[in-house]
Amino acid sequence: MSVRNVKAGFVGFGEVFIPRELIEQKVSAARRALQDRGIELVTTAPVSDDPERVDEKRAIADLSREDFDFLVVCVAGWIPTHTVIDVISYFSHKPMVLWGLTGFVRNDRLVTTADQAGTTALRDPMEALGFKFKYIYDTVDAPYAGADKVKAFGEVARAAALLKHAKIGNMGYRDMALYATLADGTSLRRVIGPDIEVFQMLEIVQKMDALEPADISSVVEEIRAEWSFAEPVPESALATGVRMYLAVMEKVRERGYEAVSLVDVDGVKKLLHFPPALPLLLLADKGGVASIPENDCLGSVTQLIVRYLTGQVGAYLEFYEFFEDALLMGVPDYVPSEIVDGAVTVLPWPGFGGLKDGILNISKVRTGEATICRLASRGDRYTMHIVHGEARAPRSWEEAGWEPPAPQLPSIEFVPDCTVDEFAQQVYGQHYIIAYGDHRGKLMELCSLLDIEVV
Repeated sequence: MSVRNVKAGFVGFGEVFIPRELIEQKVSAARRALQDRGIELVTTAPVSDDPERVDEKRAIADLSREDFDFLVVCVAGWIPTHTVIDVISYFSHKPMVLWGLTGFVRNDRLVTTADQAGTTALRDPMEALGFKFKYIYDTVDAPYAGADKVKAFGEVARAAALLKHAKIGNMGYRDMALYATLADGTSLRRVIGPDIEVFQMLEIVQKMDALEPADISSVVEEIRAEWSFAEPVPESALATGVRMYLAVMEKVRERGYEAVSLVDVDGVKKLLHFPPALPLLLLADKGGVASIPENDCLGSVTQLIVRYLTGQVGAYLEFYEFFEDALLMGVPDYVPSEIVDGAVTVLPWPGFGGLKDGILNISKVRTGEATICRLASRGDRYTMHIVHGEARAPRSWEEAGWEPPAPQLPSIEFVPDCTVDEFAQQVYGQHYIIAYGDHRGKLMELCSLLDIEVV
């Protein structure tokens, strides 16, 4: 998925007695380093500690004209602490980077403007005043190298900003009367940001009935051209799932949802008599929406966190078995094509639970280095379980209850860095979100920004 560019406010500082030209040169070079890394900037001229506070007032006005994800506090030389605090206090609700630049060598002699005198005088007061910030400093042998760290932090700050305005749609609520899928809407909005709206399945059924047959046929034709069918799938099975997908997408566009969860067992299967695997898959693949079954509120939020931080789809997997060294993780319905190894492969729903009018995704899941995670809450205290490990190909297995020959569901064996028992004693629910690669650093940085405890 594509995530918009990082956007930062940028303000440089240097004492009034340091040559203004030197401060401007250093600050301009720092700005260019960030722009070269794709960061959009809201800028102002460097600020000095002039007695009339002209620079301070101008900087506050300039930075207030546009919104941004985080503020870069760029110290290009010694600056009295109060000058910096006077400016950045107006943006105390934003994450910040305290970035100290460095001196330079001229004629084999170090020339310094005492950048780190300024940052070391600021770091502890900023912490004591409650600013959420990261301290980054350059060294003489690597000037402006801190720009890479600023960018990395900016990606985390962008995720935090996106979460503050995210909307999640739940068709129905509390499927199967589960507890682990619930969320408190008020505390979630206050601590992390997303708003969860509930809409009724009846509204979607009404939208399904109003669809044009040509729109349904168009998507069905795309599916038949793109996917591999292990067995012939009836046209009716594809059309039914496509109808629900198109109806839910109409709701997504109306309300601006970035994630959707559907009532599954007690809703689509029980009342409409077909499995929601196909609409969930299409929501992820064609709609670009994070999708998860069973009204999993915090699962949806975790998906958005993974998407905003990594650009990956944030697929869900659930647990089937624990082995001595690994966790069998799979899904009884679908996986997004992004995490499929090879072609997306489907077959007719083989009758599990007495349902047949649907499709089952039996694709192979990618292996390799991965991170799995999930949010949980105790009242207004949020925690995230983050585990790094290796996804390996699963052994041959089947879930009891399918009509023979039972399909092998999409799955991996996840080998965690910790012991299986250490994982099990902390597990937060049946659904965890996977991202390929090692993303512990970004996840932990975001948790720190949002006051989420890491487990």
